[in-house]
Amino acid sequence: MSNRMRYELAQYPSQFWLMFAGLILSTLGMTMIWPFLMIYASESLSLPLGAVASLMTVNAAAGILSSVLAGPVVDRAGRKWVMVVGLIGNGLCYFLLNGAHSYGAFALVLGASGAFSPLYKVGMDAMLADMFPMRKRADAFALIRMARNIGVATGPAVGGFVLAQSYSIGLYSAAAGLIAYGLLMLFFAAETIPPEVKAEASSLVEQLRGYWEALRDRPFMGLVGAFTLVQMTSALMWVLLSVYLKTHFGIGEQLYGWLPTTNALMVVFLQVWITRKTRRKPAVKVMGWGAGFYILAPLVVALSEGFWEFWAAMVLMTLGELIVVPRASAYAANLAPVDKRGRYMSLYGLTWNVASGISPLLGGFLSDHVGTKAPWFGGALVGILAVGAFWLLGNGDSQENL
Repeated sequence: MSNRMRYELAQYPSQFWLMFAGLILSTLGMTMIWPFLMIYASESLSLPLGAVASLMTVNAAAGILSSVLAGPVVDRAGRKWVMVVGLIGNGLCYFLLNGAHSYGAFALVLGASGAFSPLYKVGMDAMLADMFPMRKRADAFALIRMARNIGVATGPAVGGFVLAQSYSIGLYSAAAGLIAYGLLMLFFAAETIPPEVKAEASSLVEQLRGYWEALRDRPFMGLVGAFTLVQMTSALMWVLLSVYLKTHFGIGEQLYGWLPTTNALMVVFLQVWITRKTRRKPAVKVMGWGAGFYILAPLVVALSEGFWEFWAAMVLMTLGELIVVPRASAYAANLAPVDKRGRYMSLYGLTWNVASGISPLLGGFLSDHVGTKAPWFGGALVGILAVGAFWLLGNGDSQENL
């Protein structure tokens, strides 16, 4: 690490490093189980892939409703307490999932988890935007992605070995990590909501009406639409790939665990460097370049039959993530007015909920009724649409340098 980089990192506030450490801890526990959750549900319930994938739709639908409410709550009540409730509530859901043995029980717990998750995600995004000026936000979001992926680098690899013996350990680890992060925020974090936002606090109904301004913001909604398409391909890879590899190629949890670990290691070692290399380029153009990798990744999966080919597909998707995700997060935060930051970041956060609600369910349907490779060709088509959406956004965008 260069002296200049050490100096820049030293300028980050202590609360940022508290969030950095808490995110590593929570992600380490959560990723011991999350990449394998569909395998766990499939083996516990003995249902077709389409039915199992519908559990993610339940999770995502609850997340959509929660995200809509999270924005005004974060703008009204503050970032800290919303994050604490989301983290501890989601941790308790993973604890309860260990006792779920029916479709209804899985749907209930995963629905609750989907409701809690957006609370801490929207709160964290708004808190980061509060803490940093516009020019430093892309780097801050890149570092937070790095923290998350330090946990991901270890969690799935360890989880692959542990879950071959007991899924309970993975579920309890996820619960412990999330609750521990929530307690760190509860006792050591300070509220960051700007004073002018507190002064303008209004009723929840009036706060919900504030979404109308965001929905009429054409550059912002263009970003939301394009990024949702990117997330659809990402959700397909993260939710269905583990089941696809185990069912059709005999690649089980232990070997599959190295794919998300590869993703995480690439983020840890390359994210900050790639963000710094691309930050002087127009944001929308950079995101369009990155979206191209979301065409290649599912195509490689569709044409592959061996572990290393599937590993290459994960590498391609990760390259797209490294280019697109931090720039998209910073771009969304930069477009958000200070008094509506929670609502803007809430709508931005909906991209994953919408994508994970549609993509796995559609992929499961294509697999059950068209062919086992059909979901991956569909994912490539969605990637093409994402590239086109960013191209249209770039042509109509007057805020390229944000």
